[in-house]
Amino acid sequence: MPDAAHPPYPHLFSPLDLGFTTLRNRVLMGSMHTGLEDHRRDFPKLAAYFAERAEGGVGMMVTGGFSPNLVGWLKPFAGKLGWPWEARKHRQVTAAVHAHDAKICLQLLHAGRYAYHPLSVSASRIKAPINPFTPRALSARGVERQVDAFATAAKLARDGGYDGVEIMGSEGYLLNQFTVARTNKRDDRWGGSAENRMRFAVEIVRRVREACGPDFIVIYRLSMLDLVDGGNDWDEIVAQAKAVEAAGATIINTGIGWHEARVPTIATSVPRGAFAGVTAKLRPHVALPLVATNRINMPDMAERILASGGADMVSMARPLLADPRWVAKARAGKAHAINTCIACNQACLDHVFQNKRASCLVNPRACAETELNYTPTATPRRMAVVGAGPAGLACATIAAGRGHRVTLFDTADEIGGQFNLAKIIPGKEEFNETLRYFRHRIDETGVELRLSTKATPELLAGFDQVVLATGVTPRKVDFPGHDHPKVVGYLDVLQRRVVPGARVAIIGAGGIGFDVAEFLAQDTPSPSLDPRRWMAEWGVDPRFDARGGLAPARPEPSPRQLWLLQRSPGRPGARLGKTTGWIHRATLKAKGVRMLGGVEYLGVDDDGLRVRIDGTEQRLAVDHVVICAGQESRRDLLAPLQAASIAVQVIGGADVAAELDAKRAIAQAAQVAAAL
Repeated sequence: MPDAAHPPYPHLFSPLDLGFTTLRNRVLMGSMHTGLEDHRRDFPKLAAYFAERAEGGVGMMVTGGFSPNLVGWLKPFAGKLGWPWEARKHRQVTAAVHAHDAKICLQLLHAGRYAYHPLSVSASRIKAPINPFTPRALSARGVERQVDAFATAAKLARDGGYDGVEIMGSEGYLLNQFTVARTNKRDDRWGGSAENRMRFAVEIVRRVREACGPDFIVIYRLSMLDLVDGGNDWDEIVAQAKAVEAAGATIINTGIGWHEARVPTIATSVPRGAFAGVTAKLRPHVALPLVATNRINMPDMAERILASGGADMVSMARPLLADPRWVAKARAGKAHAINTCIACNQACLDHVFQNKRASCLVNPRACAETELNYTPTATPRRMAVVGAGPAGLACATIAAGRGHRVTLFDTADEIGGQFNLAKIIPGKEEFNETLRYFRHRIDETGVELRLSTKATPELLAGFDQVVLATGVTPRKVDFPGHDHPKVVGYLDVLQRRVVPGARVAIIGAGGIGFDVAEFLAQDTPSPSLDPRRWMAEWGVDPRFDARGGLAPARPEPSPRQLWLLQRSPGRPGARLGKTTGWIHRATLKAKGVRMLGGVEYLGVDDDGLRVRIDGTEQRLAVDHVVICAGQESRRDLLAPLQAASIAVQVIGGADVAAELDAKRAIAQAAQVAAAL
């Protein structure tokens, strides 16, 4: 029943009775690898990370994946739980969570053919397209050993103080590799029919329940949409869910998409709650609590999913990186105060896939709770921040939150800087949430905001400290015809001072160039705001019946003929985000955008843009040429302030102009504000 004590979100804050234990609300902090799981020395940091989210009100959380043995490692020396002495270090994590009355489960994840090492094993000897290592096919006895390893690891998790485990059966990891014909070519009792293919997963659940007893939470992460050819159809998914339920699972969590799938599942361009329907589709077939997941980042969406009866819990991982007090704020009816996850992946997943510690673009404290703290200052100072873009907003509000008296200047009539450009790019509408959050923080922390004001050395002379966050200005180009009327800057286009014609060449294929291309390739509102249109674009069956959940893709045509050009050789977009760059490239390819590298620009005239590619000169008959050739730092105030002996620091784009790196800008701003 909904909790009447919390009228904005009564379903979200109703307890969930599991029989032998009760969860205080319906928020599951989903599993996400942070990089803190892999070394014993980082467990105090891992404990602090989880404790802050437990204190913030999360009902139950799941750790990043731990392998039950060496062959299941994600990478050499990654997190593993297979020996008694490995369980001891976990007690500091579980104790920290239990001190705040939350539950915590350890995720058991066997990488299978996704393991990035030569010891990898799988159902069959089939190499993953995203991995250079070919797995060894498990023998029948080898399969039994993996089942034993899962049961042993679950028992050790209980010894380590965990309330339960999540058995990872989705995202293309080992269990998922057994359940689908795509990767299971076996002809023994572990392969062939759907019943045989699911036997491995079902036996693991049964043995874990047997090893850990009836009063232990067993979550099974079921792949409800594989999103790859050769995946399961709906009847096979339902059969697996029923078998897992009968084997002793407590909760079924939703898994969406394999890592090798060519459909985005958690990026910012994916509509909010796009996949909640597949969880609801399973609801009539099982009695267990079900968890909906993927792109649920605000309380209204979570409440809507729960109120519809399509799920019993909602899983959020990155939203709780972005704001550890997400739950407490929602509970207090203060959704406007939530620092919303924008699903950019730049500091979380991109970091993890580069063997770095995870963090968060909008919250640099994530996974650095023992290192980056905004403690109240004992010596308040009068401080000016010049520039209300991402760096300036972060610096001003953090410093003011610590007790400094902060005035924030900007010549524009609204806050946001480059975020005001980002928010109009199709698929990046979430940046509106970040601006909403900063508006709230300005009010909450008492920052004096002075918009439409040009900061001068005379105006800044009375401050104890000045921080320049004045951002960037577009870099000018110099080739024949650069001043032709056809040539316009990206600001002219994005701020709608110029409406480009039907044929457009974009010079510069960095992040800005791709953004401009996506902006010009989409005249109607973004499919990111409409799940049906988005599924049609990417080829997802909206009924979730088809094998793998796939359907023929029907991308909407671009209203313009576009060329995206870069001077350097190689594939355009190679330096985009590791986990999202392919999405941008695939989007533009589907729109018919020609992306070319190694282009020499010879000039612009009335007939178009002349270029040389691979030694051959050609003319692109375009109506406009949009310049996206990088930026330069704006530091015109720096020298006058230094000459006036005013203490000044430079942050963000004003410090380093490479691309438009909000992640670096906000992190730098946080460090400066914390150190004042």
